[in-house]
Amino acid sequence: MEKTLINPVLPLCAFCGDRLLLKKEAGGTRLPLGAEIPGQAVRGRDIHSVLLPTGETVQAVALDEKEASETDAGEWLFVGLRASFDYLSLADYRAAGKAYQILYWDAHSRFCPACGTKTEQQTPIMKRCPRCGFELYPPIATAIIVLVRRGKDEILMVHARNFRGTFYGLVAGFVEAGETLEQCVAREVREETGLSVKNIRYFDSQPWPYPSGLMVGFMADYDGGSIKLQDDELSAAAFYHRDNLPELPQKLSIARRLIEAWIQEG
Repeated sequence: MEKTLINPVLPLCAFCGDRLLLKKEAGGTRLPLGAEIPGQAVRGRDIHSVLLPTGETVQAVALDEKEASETDAGEWLFVGLRASFDYLSLADYRAAGKAYQILYWDAHSRFCPACGTKTEQQTPIMKRCPRCGFELYPPIATAIIVLVRRGKDEILMVHARNFRGTFYGLVAGFVEAGETLEQCVAREVREETGLSVKNIRYFDSQPWPYPSGLMVGFMADYDGGSIKLQDDELSAAAFYHRDNLPELPQKLSIARRLIEAWIQEG
């Protein structure tokens, strides 16, 4: 495929690593339009056209450190993708998330995993190996996250060893081959805490572009057992009363929405 030229009127998600370039203005920050990006910063780079679930289109480009440094710091701001939740509208944050997933896929699909031949871009979301015909699409790593209730007033909250901060979250884990989402919920709760659950029911889902996941949320009820931590995954876990909850996850996560939905039910 031929390289896509920058569309001057469409938003451009420019990333340096996982840092997103934002345009400063009087009311705050936003995604810049294609025409606003300094030409020297994107010269010669592949511009990706990213179709959003809303039917709208944004553009994505990966910058290196030298190109990123060429932007005028007075007009521009680089923030991590997670942090951009606090700087952008929800729609723009989600758009940037998909743009990042496309760039991550592009960087990790340059060669065929079957025979090692350099791949060729066929469509915005498909590459093909010219030697063996293997096709590559942006991968999605599916994970579950579950709020476990005990009675009406308590929920299971955990602190994972990979959490950056003192907040507590919910049991989560990746779906394995051959299992349903509900089976994954039961397995992850059992493996991480030693507890069994029942009445597993779907809540909602959320794209999780860190780097390319889908979080599927569930609620479930405690069905027995005593907490026994999976030490390599969790540093703490306990049932907390609604009147004495620990520090909660950030609002960008489906974990926070699950907890707030449970609080409102009460």
